Amino acid sequence: MKYLFSFWLLLLISQNAFTQKKGSWPTDLPWWKKNNLRVIQTNLPAYEAATLHPDSLLKDLEACSANTLLINAGGIMAFYPTKLPFHYTNPYMKGNMLKDVIERCHRNGIKVIVRFDFSRVHESIFKAHPDWCYISPKGERIINTDMYVVSINAPYVQDCAFKIIEEVIDNYGIDGIFLNMPGYQVNNPYEGKYHGIDQNEYDKKRFAEYSGGQVLPTEENKADAVFQKYLAFKKFTVEDWSKRLHELVKSKSNQIAICTYMDKYVDIIRHESQTNSLPYWPYSASDNVGNAANSFPDHIISNSSIQQISFQSRYNAVEPEEVSIRLYENIANGSGLDISMMGDMRGYEDERNYGVIRKIYAHHKKYEPYFGKYTSTAKVAIIAPGAWPSGAPMQEYRGIQLMLREAHIPFDIVEDAQIEHLAAKIKKYGLVILPDITYLSQASVQVLKEAARQGVHLIATNHTLFDNSDALRDLFGVKIINKDHEGSGFYLTPDKKEVFKRFEKQKMLFWKFNLGLYDMSGADKTFLPVLSKGRPGPPEIIGGHEPTGYFGMAIKEHPNSKAVVLPINLGRLYYIHGYEQHKNILLDVIDYIYPEAVQQLLTNAPERVEVIVKEYIKNNPENHLKNTPEGLIVHLVNLTGFSGNTYFAPLPVYQLTFKVPASFNPKRVFSMAASKPVPYVWKNGYVELKLDKLEDFEGIVIEK
Repeated sequence: MKYLFSFWLLLLISQNAFTQKKGSWPTDLPWWKKNNLRVIQTNLPAYEAATLHPDSLLKDLEACSANTLLINAGGIMAFYPTKLPFHYTNPYMKGNMLKDVIERCHRNGIKVIVRFDFSRVHESIFKAHPDWCYISPKGERIINTDMYVVSINAPYVQDCAFKIIEEVIDNYGIDGIFLNMPGYQVNNPYEGKYHGIDQNEYDKKRFAEYSGGQVLPTEENKADAVFQKYLAFKKFTVEDWSKRLHELVKSKSNQIAICTYMDKYVDIIRHESQTNSLPYWPYSASDNVGNAANSFPDHIISNSSIQQISFQSRYNAVEPEEVSIRLYENIANGSGLDISMMGDMRGYEDERNYGVIRKIYAHHKKYEPYFGKYTSTAKVAIIAPGAWPSGAPMQEYRGIQLMLREAHIPFDIVEDAQIEHLAAKIKKYGLVILPDITYLSQASVQVLKEAARQGVHLIATNHTLFDNSDALRDLFGVKIINKDHEGSGFYLTPDKKEVFKRFEKQKMLFWKFNLGLYDMSGADKTFLPVLSKGRPGPPEIIGGHEPTGYFGMAIKEHPNSKAVVLPINLGRLYYIHGYEQHKNILLDVIDYIYPEAVQQLLTNAPERVEVIVKEYIKNNPENHLKNTPEGLIVHLVNLTGFSGNTYFAPLPVYQLTFKVPASFNPKRVFSMAASKPVPYVWKNGYVELKLDKLEDFEGIVIEK
């Protein structure tokens, strides 16, 4: 019997192998797992439901080499003939536009993800069910014209939303659902007004049940224990809703993707590159994709280039050069392509980006096997303050990134909350940088302690771990005296030239923003003596900058590593003002504690050429289970046209050289952009390359 069973098992396996066509993806593999997305989102205003023509939309998608359409379905309004009384129908809709679009796309091999937004309901539904909607501590509603913000714990979101989604799944052959603006609302983002914590009766009741009778807070105060409980409540309720959605969708089909901005119970994590305020951030896509891909390695990432300038200026697109940078950074870091447009592509108010979209989407299609299946070569990690950083922590984080990108030091990004879930990954780095990471769980702190014991060097800046005195003492040997000390007018002294080798001609470094005062007596070494503000006034009376007894840097020696604390706004100062002396502080520290960082990439490329190195496996059906890298790709993004507040066409860069660590002698090296061989030599464990000319972007493939 045992041998008979084995025979039938082998026969079944061989039959499955035979029915699986050579060169085709496994039929049971979820379609998005191929990680070859080329998404175009048509964010339709209501009135375009009357003018959108499925045939012309299909032609535009094909002209752009798109393989996925993201289009409105429901929530705020139905873009199909709904039968549900609580689902407001788009008054401009004629026939069944959604059905026609999906059918045409599917006939031509294009997947369709449909968009739902359950953050608002039409005033007709509000009047019938005012208890379903948000109400502020002052009794205000959040209203946009005739749309009212809902409450996540009220019946519309908890019950009706699922019926709407089920109606669409049951009647249309969709390939995925995208959820816009999930979770709790406290702002009117379209008008830039804060309203506060939702005081809906359903929220009050559910919070009381969750917290054991506590009263829903009315203020966002992190020092308040009840508010901390409320934060945990929000996380629980959002994840509970997401879990129920996942169960519903997957009960219908495991080939329907769930896409939104969170990670729990989601197949595709979506992020957005936006342009909202100065200083502009040209590394937005690298930042977003790098953060998500390293923090959630089991997810597919789709970072959307938002076409509009702002919520108030939706009909005006960002510059083509900026879109080019975003899209190329996407695919260089392991995401697909994704762009969000207002409406379809016909009669568009700002068509300047069409050429860029067609060019880069076609490039991705042509070289598709070389994208989407990457492994990082970086030995340095920067910890991100969340998935959507903001405020001063964001500035510190971006400034530290900027220093490393300009110095061509490869690094990964890991979200702070994911450290405890990625212990093995963290311990493989040579250096971990924590820029103003103000809170870490005890489990995450333990991961860092173990990593330091095993030889991982640490650098912490500004307020990192300010609320964990034990961790600061154990890891860095310091104690806070005054964490919030305005540094304007003070100076730092780079006096120890064996460390600060870039300051041969400087004795004093001006300061601004925070300059924390720490007791560093528990550290092994101190650096950067702090000089006092001295005498303000005209030139005749200035001076008097005297040692304060405080230092801007300390090192604690662990048996196998060093831990550096810089209780200063180092990154923020560089991000906003850009003085290289502040970047040089960090670069000198890295050279001192982990000189191997600069050996991962040697190049003469200018600072404004972004260099991204990845190991790759060809992304095709034959390799979908393969884990052994087939070579390296050196991606180049030319940012020389970025002036700080304008994106111009990049300047051509000539005679670039690169040395990249490689354990193999390549059999072929070629340029994607120029489609021709690239001269190289392999010696001493490095591939040495020479590129004659760089235009806007390049991908140099180094095959094993």
